[in-house]
Amino acid sequence: MFHLPDPDRQPQFYAMVPTKRLLAWIIDMLVILAGSLIAVLLTAFVGAFVWPLLVLVIGFAYRVVTLANGSATWGMRFVGIEIRSAEGTRLDMPMALAHTTGYTISIALPILQVISIVMMLTSARGQGLTDAFLGTVALNRRAAINA
Repeated sequence: MFHLPDPDRQPQFYAMVPTKRLLAWIIDMLVILAGSLIAVLLTAFVGAFVWPLLVLVIGFAYRVVTLANGSATWGMRFVGIEIRSAEGTRLDMPMALAHTTGYTISIALPILQVISIVMMLTSARGQGLTDAFLGTVALNRRAAINA
């Protein structure tokens, strides 16, 4: 059975991952906001009345689809990281859905987001709350296991 790379013996898998996750999050938010603005235009500005819900739905769909189709959002791909399961495989649709659901819950409750950020900055594998719960981990793409 495969196990995730050991952060002490194979640190190249985890180097700068928390910083890259922050940059990826910023890029992803820009993509989500652009998609939301396009949706507002396509709905003749009716979408502006439900802006928070629109951003939430578009962001959720974006994250699930991109994680299920490459184990990384566009922001993650840009900065060179991807999410892997505890077995080292890329995320499938159910895991992408679970990971996105966990992320969405954590951003809805600020205390969970703070806990998640602290975990990413202090844990050996840089796992956030959702990652620790699901056993997933963000790895540097160039160092990542082929799957």
